[in-house]
Amino acid sequence: MIAKKVPMKSIKKSNYGGLLKYLTDMQKKNERIGSVSVTNCQSENWQVAVTEVHNTQAQNTRATSDKTYHLIVSFRAGEEPDDATLKAIETRICDGLGYHEHQRVCIVHHDTDNLHFHIAINKIHPTRRTIHDPYKDHYVLGQLCGKLEREYGLETDNHQAQKSGSENHADDMEHHAGVQSLLGWIKRECADQIKEARSWAELHTILGDNGLELRERGNGLVITNGNGLGVKASSVARELSKTRLEGRLGVFQAAAQLETLKIGAGRRYETRPMASRVDTVELYARYQNEQRSGSAMRTAEWARAAKRKDSLLASVRQKAQLKRRVIKAFKGRAGKKILYGAISFVMKEDMHRIHKNHLAERLAIQDRYPQRAWTDWLRMKATEGDQEALAALRARDMARGLKGDTVTGQARRAINGLATQDSITKKGTIIYRVGSTAVRDDGDRLNVSRGAGPDGLHIALCLAMERYGNRITVNGSAGFKEQIALAAAMAKLPVSFTDAVLERRRLELLAAQGKTNEKSEIIRSGIARGQTDSRGAGRAGLAATGVQAIRTGEVGKYRFRSFGSAFIPEGGLPGKPYIGGTGRKPPPQGRNRLRELSELGVVQFSDGGQVLLPGDVPHHLEQPGAQPDYGVRRDILGSERVAAGQAAADRYIAEREAMRLKVADIPKHTRFDPDKGGAVAFAGVRRIGEETLALLRCGEEIMVLPVDDATARRLKRTPIGDSIAVTAKGSLKTKGRSR
Repeated sequence: MIAKKVPMKSIKKSNYGGLLKYLTDMQKKNERIGSVSVTNCQSENWQVAVTEVHNTQAQNTRATSDKTYHLIVSFRAGEEPDDATLKAIETRICDGLGYHEHQRVCIVHHDTDNLHFHIAINKIHPTRRTIHDPYKDHYVLGQLCGKLEREYGLETDNHQAQKSGSENHADDMEHHAGVQSLLGWIKRECADQIKEARSWAELHTILGDNGLELRERGNGLVITNGNGLGVKASSVARELSKTRLEGRLGVFQAAAQLETLKIGAGRRYETRPMASRVDTVELYARYQNEQRSGSAMRTAEWARAAKRKDSLLASVRQKAQLKRRVIKAFKGRAGKKILYGAISFVMKEDMHRIHKNHLAERLAIQDRYPQRAWTDWLRMKATEGDQEALAALRARDMARGLKGDTVTGQARRAINGLATQDSITKKGTIIYRVGSTAVRDDGDRLNVSRGAGPDGLHIALCLAMERYGNRITVNGSAGFKEQIALAAAMAKLPVSFTDAVLERRRLELLAAQGKTNEKSEIIRSGIARGQTDSRGAGRAGLAATGVQAIRTGEVGKYRFRSFGSAFIPEGGLPGKPYIGGTGRKPPPQGRNRLRELSELGVVQFSDGGQVLLPGDVPHHLEQPGAQPDYGVRRDILGSERVAAGQAAADRYIAEREAMRLKVADIPKHTRFDPDKGGAVAFAGVRRIGEETLALLRCGEEIMVLPVDDATARRLKRTPIGDSIAVTAKGSLKTKGRSR
């Protein structure tokens, strides 16, 4: 696990809302945003929390540094802690940095090869209004990560700083952009020769042969490539600092001071892709051509847009000048002053609109012709189906393949139609989405990263069969292999495993499942032939036994319950609620005597109580009729409409709460609370998209309740302030009939 602070180099660009907008952007992916949690804010909605943070930061007017702390916590490939563990790690890290009481938002991302989460922390304390910037936070983060790795059983990383800041920046460039940096190129190509120089002339000669120059800058030395790009000499090696070089070679002498210096034509630094297992010369040439073409098109489009903007501005100024000439002929100084002010106001408004439209046009042009890094261009081409670009991504040194619980095989075929491609990472890993399950493919093996339940494992097996054929190799923990064998046996997939032990286990589970099905078929046949006694007791007992045998069976050490053609482990799927079977015990009135099946009028759940049906009540007792119920009856088909109404209510509440932070007289808005039901005052109706919301005043608060169209039409005839009765189920009852 690695925790790293992302510094903001330009304070003017520090924007808490802009940071969260980027972190919560789906970027046209489904497998990107995980859980989003808000801490130490009044609202749990991150959009409202942004307003709270901005208000808190605005109350500190003395701090001139960045007021936002952006932290990234990343895990090793294959590590997938659950949400509770991620929340506990977030809390421990923030507490260790001294941000226990500070406002923060945490966003989990799944769109890379490493699970990671971002924490956007407000450095301004919410009550003291002071700024807190941890001292030597990289040491604190290293110690915290070491403790958390031991406590949660995570793979250990090295948290000791071994490189300087410039070296880390160069490594980050080579890692993310995929091209070699000047510092990295010098250290790989000529650093050893530079350190062995015995005089200033020899040092300048070695640098010149590699297209480099050594110059003084400030109190130190820099190495440049002659095109404005340079690095500190001490970043290449500590013994190349000015103090150590002068101690070894004497007072510094520039190359211009050495008349006998001879520099040959040698190699030079160029921005080339990092070392790869495939040849990327032609591919990189395509990348450079496209970038140059896009840059030329972008420049031309921007020039035309600027010309249109200048023309519009000139037209606005000309119109204003003509109006002033007309007004100049009028008499009355006070009147002309008012008219001049009106003309100036209109002209400024028109110019502001023109500049705003021009900025939007420039951004649109930039989106059409973006300037991409080498790896980003490879990802774009791979997403479009370019196999050469995908192979280049997978051949990078940093792409070491998937780890952990994986399935693989010998054959290599394309996956067509069975899964939807969601995105491609910088390591060339394709992320497929099938429902709620995410499967990752690095070209050699498949990994179920999310949704690794029975359904997810079944999908992974189907994808593996399409990619590798019917002969599959399974790697990972013993528990994962057992789940794979169980999934293959339950679905009766025509697949075999290269592991002899795992294949034998699959056959055992399949054979046990076949015996269970055979026994169930025998019982069904016996029931169909009517093998019962004349009194019916045998038929009742055999029916109960048959249902039990049909519904339950044993496969290995697991017990299953059948629903149609699917077998579900008894006790339910992992993470799924399980309700027991019905009719295991007879009702109270039938326990000590024989009764026909048609006489049984009791519904009974093994995990719950017993309920008598109306037919079991003696007829001399009064049968109660239907009672009026003003609750809103919603069937299953209306569940989507209910969810849409609640979502619209949440959006409206978030909007009003954000406005309430700016305007003090706006009342607090909340969802409808059944505990506060009863008589409330009608406060109006609001329309959010396709949904209608009723506003109900309860004391000093406004409760928001989604209603249907019929109720909305009836409420429009209700005067504001009238009392309305609200049931616990959320239905409204006015003076007329309820709805």
